[in-house]
Amino acid sequence: MVQFKRKKGESFEAFLRRFNRRLQQSSKLMEARKNRYHKKDKNKVQIKTSALIGLELRGKKEYLRKIGKLEERKQW
Repeated sequence: MVQFKRKKGESFEAFLRRFNRRLQQSSKLMEARKNRYHKKDKNKVQIKTSALIGLELRGKKEYLRKIGKLEERKQW
């Protein structure tokens, strides 16, 4: 983490320019933008539970389709 303090007698504009320049050089901003939308990978337990939930939902949909409470999906 880089610390920034205004120097004695330094204008705010000069401080802002110095801050932006140092921020660009440190590449922290680029790193943050690169990782902004990154999602962590699922672990084995999360993969298994989501698969089990999917199987259960598919089974329920199939049952509803068989008894006629769910419309058949038209395939084009």
